[in-house]
Amino acid sequence: MKKHFFVLFFLPFLGFAQTSEVYKVRDYRVKNEPVLLNHFKDFLQIPNIASDLPNILKNADWISNYMLSMGIGNVQLLSPVTPNKPPAVYGEVLTPGATETVVFYAHYDGQPVDSTKWVSGLHPFKPQLTNKSLVKDGKIISWDTIYSGIDPDWRIYARGASDDKAGVFTIINAYAALKALKLKPNVNIKFFFEGEEEAGSTHLSEIFNQYRTLLMGDMWVICDGPVHQSGGKQVVFGVRGDTHLELTVFGPKRPLHSGHYGNWIPNPAMELSRLLASMKNENGQVTVKGFYDDVKPLSGAEISAIDLVPGVEEQLKKELGVRKPESAGSLNSSLQLPSLNINGIQSAGVGKQSANVIPTKAVASIDLRLVLGNDWKRQQQKVIDHIELMGFHVLDDEPTDQDRMKYDKLCMVKRSDGYNAQKTSMDDPFAKRIVKAVNAAIGKSPILMPTLGGSLPLFIFEQQLNAHPVTLPIANHDNNQHAENENIRIGNIWDGLEIFASIMLLPK
Repeated sequence: MKKHFFVLFFLPFLGFAQTSEVYKVRDYRVKNEPVLLNHFKDFLQIPNIASDLPNILKNADWISNYMLSMGIGNVQLLSPVTPNKPPAVYGEVLTPGATETVVFYAHYDGQPVDSTKWVSGLHPFKPQLTNKSLVKDGKIISWDTIYSGIDPDWRIYARGASDDKAGVFTIINAYAALKALKLKPNVNIKFFFEGEEEAGSTHLSEIFNQYRTLLMGDMWVICDGPVHQSGGKQVVFGVRGDTHLELTVFGPKRPLHSGHYGNWIPNPAMELSRLLASMKNENGQVTVKGFYDDVKPLSGAEISAIDLVPGVEEQLKKELGVRKPESAGSLNSSLQLPSLNINGIQSAGVGKQSANVIPTKAVASIDLRLVLGNDWKRQQQKVIDHIELMGFHVLDDEPTDQDRMKYDKLCMVKRSDGYNAQKTSMDDPFAKRIVKAVNAAIGKSPILMPTLGGSLPLFIFEQQLNAHPVTLPIANHDNNQHAENENIRIGNIWDGLEIFASIMLLPK
């Protein structure tokens, strides 16, 4: 009975007026698809790595000018107090008579790229159109093809195509469609597009602190991440937090011949491997003491929501070529727990660079995802305590000769900043109205997910703006975000445009 009650609770009656207006938005989009895709192509051609400030500013200028051309007012760049850091792009549409404000968020920066790893014929900042996913034997097709009909299963390959320029683009064009159709939004609309999310949103709190009054709203709607692996649209009520550690284990002061010194000089790559292996058991459980102790239990509504999420485990095993998952539970259950992941390991050379040496050091990058109840600094310290428990002396910097003679095993730990997890109650009245609007756009109930697997700095939104955001991912799940051959399915762009337009028409 509890599950049935939960479904009905989030499926209130949808008014015909809003649904018919969404159909008008769809008709507008169909008539303007080639124009929209050419605009998106222009946007994707601007490199958007957060550390590349000149190009980041070009992105910000492009967004500002595009917003102005679409009739969005009060467009401005919101820069942090720290100089020479990426700005956020802001704009607003004030609706006469509206008493509520929805703020839309996406980010325009992207992850670093190695163009040599992209499929031949592709370049991160030269968007290419394909007739389907390259994994499914898709072929590159001419951009001119868009003038003779567009298949929603076509893909656009470029850095930022899915993460997260598609979010910026669909939000702006959702309003542009309403304006062109003379459909009046039912809320005030604010736009906030960040330029440093992929670099950890390090200066976001400065922007929030400086522009707090400007950024106040009744609901923040976040566009980032993929739709569910089943293809179903999601409304997500929380995100995991994130922080990182870099571990360096030291061996001899110079590389040594493995024949002359093997079996006697400790190998730092082997020592690091043992250390990393000690942090997880074969069932995927993190063995660091206290790692799960402060996790806040899920509510009854959250447990019910997870039970209703379509199972995709067998689909993903085949798609990803993995027979046995790390943990026995469902994918969605595993996302509700903190995680410890090895992002990369580096030591001496492999392949053609392999040599018979004992290396001087070995380095690993550790990614810690956090859930509600975890504190990122405390979670880092648990891992550091574990390293010491495994017999290592922990250093903040390179070891001195005195350190090398005093301690058997040395590990330098570099801490990165992080942020905590955030959740909005599934009983939040405004969030329920967002669910209704998504329902109107897609014609059925969206999947309701307590927590997104990825991380966003929404803890900062809650802490500084007293915001309770919901996240609406639009990208296809196989979009290769953060990796080579990033792509967006065109049908997902169209869906996003209609969903955000529906939210801007938000009924009482």
